[in-house]
Amino acid sequence: MIVTTANSAIEPPIDDPDGVQKNISLASPREEDRGRSAKASRANGQPRRDKRDVHGWVVLDKPIGMTSTQAVAIVKRLFQAKRAGHAGTLDPLASGGLPIALGEATKTVPFVMDARKRYRFTVCWGEERDTDDAEGRVIMTSEIRPSAEAISALLPGFTGSIEQIPPQYSAIKVQGERAYDLARDGETVELKSRIVEIYHLAIVDQPDSSHTVFDAECGKGTYVRALARDIGRLLGCYGHICALRRTLVGPFGEADMIPLEQLEALCDRAASGEGSLADALLPVETALDDIPALAVTRADAARLHRGQAVLLRGRDAPNCSGTVYVTVAGRLLALAEIGNGELIPKRVFNLTGLTASSARSHESV
Repeated sequence: MIVTTANSAIEPPIDDPDGVQKNISLASPREEDRGRSAKASRANGQPRRDKRDVHGWVVLDKPIGMTSTQAVAIVKRLFQAKRAGHAGTLDPLASGGLPIALGEATKTVPFVMDARKRYRFTVCWGEERDTDDAEGRVIMTSEIRPSAEAISALLPGFTGSIEQIPPQYSAIKVQGERAYDLARDGETVELKSRIVEIYHLAIVDQPDSSHTVFDAECGKGTYVRALARDIGRLLGCYGHICALRRTLVGPFGEADMIPLEQLEALCDRAASGEGSLADALLPVETALDDIPALAVTRADAARLHRGQAVLLRGRDAPNCSGTVYVTVAGRLLALAEIGNGELIPKRVFNLTGLTASSARSHESV
């Protein structure tokens, strides 16, 4: 949804929004130090790769066997980015969408973390494991193999708002320590159940009596491994996940994912002048698809950039309240709150540097 402030019309695009010069002036005291560092690197025969401002999202199609932390480090290195982070851990056993935020996109990570996620996963029946996936130790076994009909009959009970106990090997904190650290030390802890949302859960394939493939869409905090564990227990056959792929994270679907090999190839082409890493970026505001956009004038943009509120006046003033993302001449400016007739800035963006190409920006609209 796009609305405009009532007190004036949108003005023509501006080349540099307020704050660009601030970035330059803040960086300038370090120029001498950077020069000395570069000389030292050249003296050692190892050219120094300076970090740069890169802003946007890379939705990596994470391969199996790689941790989310490793994936972020690789993408950060490929882009030579100053800042990077991910929007939701994906286990090493899992593949699929890992949204990685670069630069100013890190300010929008919470919007993706809170969004729905979709998974396709395979449950292996007959064994329960202490990690609830194939990497764990077998703790229970059964000769029973469930029919598709028996499984389907249970699925309504795992749809909607349900109580779920996280796996022992999870990132839940227990008295300041991660549950998985305690589990590795041989401790068994009582994890409290929590309410999670399962919007969709269905069988998509049953290749043999020992394996069933599911598709699930769920909310924040849901453990798919716990679904496999709990369904297996109710069926009396036990079960654990042996394959897991994330196909959706908020606004990011499979069409947005880029395999690591493709990203590395693009990086090599960009280094030789045959392409641009901007082609792999999605705009920062892609993460904000579910909140309204508010277009303001250059004068209002200057006030917001200084951290000052803007009055929303006139009959055309937006009648909504809550969080909006603010643009000026089509460019992302800030996250703000509307309340009591004012637009109050909460997070201001400085998109100076490498950003998504115009083609990717157009695709995201």
